[in-house]
Amino acid sequence: MVESSASMRVRVALPLPLGPYDYRVPAHLSVAPGDFVRVPLGRNYVVGVVWDEAADAELPEAKLKDIEARLEAPPMAAPLRKLVAWVAAYTLAPLGNVLRMAMSVPEALAPPRLIAFYRLASDAPDPHSPEPGILTAARRRLLLEASAGARPLAELARAAQVSPAVAKGVADKGWLARFEAEPDADPAPDASRPRAVLSEAQDDAARVLAAAVGNGFSVTLLDGVTGSGKTEVYFEAVAAALAAGRQVLVLLPEIAMSAQWLARFASRFGVAPAAWHSELGRTARARVWRDVAVGRVRVLVGARSALFLPFCELGLIVVDEEHEQAFKQEDGAIYHARDMAVVRARLEACPIVLASATPSLETLENVARGRYACVALPARHGGAALPDVSLVDLRRHPPPRQSFLSPPLREALTQTLAAGEQAMLFLNRRGYAPLTLCRACGHRLQCPRCTAWLVEHRLYGRLQCHHCGYAAPLPKTCPACLAEDSFVACGPGVERVAEEARALFPDARIELMTSDTVTGPAAAEEFVRRMTAREIDILIGTQIVAKGHHFPLLTLVGIVDADLGLAGGDLRAGERSWQLLHQVAGRAGRAAHAGRVLLQTHMPDHAVMKALAAGDRDKFLAAERADRERHGWPPFGRLAAIVLSGEDEALVDRVARRLGATAPQGPNVKVLGPAPAAMAILRGRHRRRLLVKTRRDANLQAIVADWLAQTKLPNNVRLQLDIDPYSFL
Repeated sequence: MVESSASMRVRVALPLPLGPYDYRVPAHLSVAPGDFVRVPLGRNYVVGVVWDEAADAELPEAKLKDIEARLEAPPMAAPLRKLVAWVAAYTLAPLGNVLRMAMSVPEALAPPRLIAFYRLASDAPDPHSPEPGILTAARRRLLLEASAGARPLAELARAAQVSPAVAKGVADKGWLARFEAEPDADPAPDASRPRAVLSEAQDDAARVLAAAVGNGFSVTLLDGVTGSGKTEVYFEAVAAALAAGRQVLVLLPEIAMSAQWLARFASRFGVAPAAWHSELGRTARARVWRDVAVGRVRVLVGARSALFLPFCELGLIVVDEEHEQAFKQEDGAIYHARDMAVVRARLEACPIVLASATPSLETLENVARGRYACVALPARHGGAALPDVSLVDLRRHPPPRQSFLSPPLREALTQTLAAGEQAMLFLNRRGYAPLTLCRACGHRLQCPRCTAWLVEHRLYGRLQCHHCGYAAPLPKTCPACLAEDSFVACGPGVERVAEEARALFPDARIELMTSDTVTGPAAAEEFVRRMTAREIDILIGTQIVAKGHHFPLLTLVGIVDADLGLAGGDLRAGERSWQLLHQVAGRAGRAAHAGRVLLQTHMPDHAVMKALAAGDRDKFLAAERADRERHGWPPFGRLAAIVLSGEDEALVDRVARRLGATAPQGPNVKVLGPAPAAMAILRGRHRRRLLVKTRRDANLQAIVADWLAQTKLPNNVRLQLDIDPYSFL
């Protein structure tokens, strides 16, 4: 505890790209590192955190301002403060930008909102008395409910099956005593409930993961094929953490797609866990944040931002689908939640489990180097077999003109529907068509704010840019040649595939599953329910259909354009395509019925296609690893991407050239660029990119920081820095 005195000073970190700043502690206050305090900043007051760094003893007293108040909120624990500082140093982001993610719900720092509870008053009529009197049957039922325990009035009325008016009348008579309190905590998960029946391999893996709980920091890869029951295995580590009185954080790449996961959790532990995602309202977010901070939440499942919640007794972290690119935050403070979760586990001295059927090359390399442990599940659970994967060479079996489903895939769909089973068609492209052009002059409709073609969404009657959100109706006349009704859709999106499938199978029940049609957890849960209830025959979707879904009667997966992710020159293109297609393929044949997968491709000899068809993951990854190592790409080298952007293209070019002229030189450092970014214009801003490449053992952050310190940017040119980039747009 910092002893208060008139001259005592502390450093306060603010959730802004500023500071930290030093403040004076008034005599009437006592503060300690981690306390939330309200401090003056300019003409306003802001809330910050008393930080661990010592204040500047040389700063003149006259320049100090007093802390205005200490908030009555649970302090930010030391491990979380260390995580914020570590992420800021690693990503070279301002400390305040990272701190903002740990203070994302300002309402949570205010005293919790109290609600009115009602219980039986001491002078109320005895509801158990058999004597008739002033109590009607409805009033008697209400008082009986109130005698069983305090609840909000509306809840008492529902339980007693009386109208709100009856409940209010009883309360007005003084027969119910009113008091205010925080809402009751949600029921805690019960670790003692019977677990699922595990196979011998699952049981062995579960024992390893559970044994790590309570034994300090460790990282374990749970490497299991699709359908091997990885979730049930790491649930046993969750149970061990709960039994030890510790909190658990589970990170999922897309919480909106978690309906089946939540159902499995509730089946194992009796209740659903707390959830953290963008669909939560402000009140719900504030309550979850506070309940995590005081330990009322025992298990929380969330998207990447849940990593910065204020856990007070964290005993286990699980990162499910650890390979997913969705764990990388691409704006603001740019970080990879999987990697930062490992850092948090180290700071909390607790184990972390990374689970995937298609682990990232970075994680596999850490296993190979002995930094991570690994437990494997090489077979599907319950005797189910992995699906048979076949390549459809589109050069030999082209679809009919203006169609996108090849004859072999059409025949497979016919057979699947005839057998009363379900099928899935996968195309990782939203909308109706990726390109719309004028058949008279060839003019292509482009986003006015980005170097991207407008995608037609016929379902909603509009053209849309998938990068900035710009939308407009399809024009009646071509802006280039003024021809009327001359625009034609080129190429397929999922809406166009659905149109073709409906024409081929008019009696089939066909549904689209994309981020346009599934906008939150409730919508995802309804989709899963309908698919499981066999209300859908053919499911057509983008990458969200690959996220861990288990549909027992889904026996056919058709991948419409397996080559889609291989273009663009991204160093991870092959790895990502293999991961995505393998995950999609893994939706087929997960129960008693055998599954098959048809991949339509123009490149059947590509290493990714050959690996998928042969089921030879290790050979593919060995070749991918050797190629990366030969060229010094991650995980055998390090990268930092720098993107300069501004509305004035000439100014951005000048700044980029000036920055490039001062680029670091050396045998272990290489700077590529400046050059136009793959998305050269985004949201009306011109973009130029430089890429720093170093050896694995180089201090990349120091090299980049020293370099950037030499150039002062104009106010109207923005610099975005991405340490360890995953996307090269």
